[in-house]
Amino acid sequence: MYAIIFLAVSLLLCGCSSVPTNSSYAFSEQQKMQAAHHWDVLASDVANQINNQLIRSDYVDKSVFVQATCGDDATPCEQGETTVFNEGFRDLLITRLVGFGVPTSSSLQPADIEVNYKVQVIYHQKSLYTMKPGLLTVLATGISVLRHTPGEIQTIAAAAALDFLNAAGSTAGHYEVIISTSMVTENKYLFRTSDIYYITDPDFWHYQNTSPGETIQLVSTRGDVH
Repeated sequence: MYAIIFLAVSLLLCGCSSVPTNSSYAFSEQQKMQAAHHWDVLASDVANQINNQLIRSDYVDKSVFVQATCGDDATPCEQGETTVFNEGFRDLLITRLVGFGVPTSSSLQPADIEVNYKVQVIYHQKSLYTMKPGLLTVLATGISVLRHTPGEIQTIAAAAALDFLNAAGSTAGHYEVIISTSMVTENKYLFRTSDIYYITDPDFWHYQNTSPGETIQLVSTRGDVH
């Protein structure tokens, strides 16, 4: 029985040897935004980077103007285009910039350095699944120990491993956001940073507007519509 399975797998691998197999990225961590406080943490970090860049560029006396952009870095959001995050993040970023002593204009002036930020919402059809670091190593070790045990015990061990994997992992949800902030002067980037976060499914509307009357359906991995 095992010989037949081994032969079938070997033939399959030989037939596909000319095509590289896909592989996952090494484990990394990505934070999830779940509260306005997290927006403030990002605003503080971005304001600190902007302040440092102004010092390095010898622009400490120049004023900056903060605005949300929609579509691209050069197009300010029109009335009704901004989101809850757009408005909240602008207020928090201005507060943090003023706290760092950065001259910040309340309206755009010709000599101002523009601080633009934009948000891109990414929807994944299937839920994003994360797991704890080292989990696969633990599972591989457990399976290798049981490699030469009877088939019935191997089946039980495999089921236990799957249960352990499900318990140790977590669902990150369907949505991610990319938040990019740029500092532009004389049509050139003086500074730019991009941050990626998970967001909870019910909070996606904080970051993305929908057209009047439009609804967005969330589809589970089983095909159920919510």
